Amino acid sequence: TRRKMEVDQEIDLDLRTPDVMNKYQGAGDIVNQALAAVIAATTPGKHVHELCAIGDATMNEAMAAVFTKGKIEKGIAFPTCVSLNNCVGHYSPLEGDTQVIAEGDVVKIDLGVHVDGFAVSGAHTVIASSNPQEVITGRKADVICAAYFAAEAAVRLFRPGNTNTQVTQMIQKIADVFKCSPVEGVLSHQTKRYVMDGGNVIINKETADHQVDEVTFAEYDVYCFDVIMSTGEGKTKEKDVKTTVFKRAVEQNYNLKMQAARSTFSEINRKYPTMPFSLRAFSDPKRARLAMTEILKHELVDPFPILFEKDGEYVAQFKFTLLLTPAQTVKLISQPLPFVKSDYQIADPQINQLLAQGLKRGAKKKKTNKKKKGGNKKAAAPAAAAAAEPASDASAAAATPASDTAQ
Repeated sequence: TRRKMEVDQEIDLDLRTPDVMNKYQGAGDIVNQALAAVIAATTPGKHVHELCAIGDATMNEAMAAVFTKGKIEKGIAFPTCVSLNNCVGHYSPLEGDTQVIAEGDVVKIDLGVHVDGFAVSGAHTVIASSNPQEVITGRKADVICAAYFAAEAAVRLFRPGNTNTQVTQMIQKIADVFKCSPVEGVLSHQTKRYVMDGGNVIINKETADHQVDEVTFAEYDVYCFDVIMSTGEGKTKEKDVKTTVFKRAVEQNYNLKMQAARSTFSEINRKYPTMPFSLRAFSDPKRARLAMTEILKHELVDPFPILFEKDGEYVAQFKFTLLLTPAQTVKLISQPLPFVKSDYQIADPQINQLLAQGLKRGAKKKKTNKKKKGGNKKAAAPAAAAAAEPASDASAAAATPASDTAQ
């Protein structure tokens, strides 16, 4: 029947197919490579637009070398954004922008790629420092610890039968420990082929104005988890900073009048029909920016606004794509953490027990008596804890996240 054909086709395009898993993992490798390149270049004195260009160039070069057999579409799924301190995200400036990295800046790097429409996104937070081994304390450390431990707890709650509500509640609990706030209006989406913003979502912070339907996680789900914390109230606003990242609003069409707008819109439809893009990617970014005025007026694209927390506050972000297989949760993105130490500790035994869990569940039909790996490890520095489990003693939050298919 027609319905059976649709179901069979859907099965062919999910994690049950080894080819699909390979494409996700290949995309994840490239995202990790690009994040590492931008992190390495994030030093005081560097222009932000230079860092964004490094991220995009690394993704493009790496993609050109993989999945070369056949006509497999691949490309940037989210252009490199580098957002500092109280800027929440989506800052992806054009060449000529004057913002420069300063000593001690809290730097959020966000980017993504897709292979055959299977997208992987990742974001990581570092602190720009001329001495990376210097321990960072205070509110910068608090917000990074809050975001990191909330993200690691969310990974461990991503199991069949658990719900998005459990994740949102846990994010708030961990934020409270570090006297921080989850940022409002942030959604983690279920993703599918060529769909980065599926209808099933996890909300970073639930309020009277921001609520979502409860969703139960199931085997073969793929979600892009995005955890963003603030030292402030978690409320954001736009400033007079021009947006450069957009996404085609596929349901909208209009016969544009200006030649420049028609030319730019044609390039969008040809190169970026489903994925977000930056004006930086156009051959003439300034011309494209002018053309976007008419394109936006007729709602042919959706902007990714540049949002800010209050001045003087700090925002940290960790984002990663998770694959829910029958045997384990696969975390595709992992980078070394900055060397931070918070004055606060997670004392709740339930949270510590959750953080101590591994990501492997074992096959359904096999009964094995696995020994639990310890979750109360402390880490003195990222280099010394390259494969450490998250430290439940949160004053030592320098442990590097566990590897892709963590224990």
